[in-house]
Amino acid sequence: MMLGQNEDSEQLALVKQKYGFDKPISTQYLYYLNDLSPISFHSKNSKNYTFLSAGKYASTTLFSVGNTTIVFKLPYLRESFTKQGKKVSEVLAETLPNTFVLALTAIVIAIILGITLGIISALFKDQWLDKTIQIFSTLGMSVPSFFSAILFAWFFGYILHEYTHLEMTGSLYELDDFGEAMHIQWKNLVLPAIVLGIRPLAVVIQLMRNSLLEVFNQDYVRTARAKGLSEFQMIRKHALKNAMNPVVTAVSGWFASMLAGAVFVEYIFGWNGLGKEIVNALNTLDLPVIMGAVLIIALLFTIINIFVDIIYVWLDPKVTLK
Repeated sequence: MMLGQNEDSEQLALVKQKYGFDKPISTQYLYYLNDLSPISFHSKNSKNYTFLSAGKYASTTLFSVGNTTIVFKLPYLRESFTKQGKKVSEVLAETLPNTFVLALTAIVIAIILGITLGIISALFKDQWLDKTIQIFSTLGMSVPSFFSAILFAWFFGYILHEYTHLEMTGSLYELDDFGEAMHIQWKNLVLPAIVLGIRPLAVVIQLMRNSLLEVFNQDYVRTARAKGLSEFQMIRKHALKNAMNPVVTAVSGWFASMLAGAVFVEYIFGWNGLGKEIVNALNTLDLPVIMGAVLIIALLFTIINIFVDIIYVWLDPKVTLK
């Protein structure tokens, strides 16, 4: 794939040596772990992959033992097979911020609207307003994201384009009309963020409603009402904080999933994010990009879960960090 029409046995052998593909699978795996590790071992032998990879990143030599040098460095995710030797870290650095902006916007929409509609639904339990919100929530959880993405792009980006001025496809940064500079196009964020936020919004509504109804039956809430507090004061001061635990759990999971790549939404709307990059890498068998993306996703999940555990302590004094 990398050599294209220039492929011959000699060139193929050089590429295999460069990337360590001439080694057994177990050795290749150890080489990959060595590249990922902040403290790694490198050979002084120019024919060894660990020598060739040493020049791919800035490193600080700690000490040497015979033919081996121990260095401290940033993790090295290797190079893309299809982007002319471009580092995987550079590929991910170009796409991850776009996904982060999209995911953050979508989850903010889901949190604000979800908590608000969940509170309204709980306050008007079994009335027409509650039933309407529940129907909307059920539809939101049932409709696949790729279908709603196509529907929104067609309806708001094509049918109503004259009124919305929204495009069917587009990313955060786009070239100007002269093809000279990149400019931020915030309007391209609207449709993918709404579509991406529909399913977590539906989940937050259900969780907020059910959690509040459970809290409303607690003794301290009845005491607060007996003291003459209004419904707004009771919810703000007593009920809301205690009802937030399941919502925080759901939101953290959804946000991590969005950062993992909103594959369908990004691909349909042409949003240049991590999800779209993963699809392109799968189509072209660009394995280093796929592996690097999976590792970044795993790291993001871990970090977000740690933050959620910390937030639990603030929400519920009975929870402690150990």
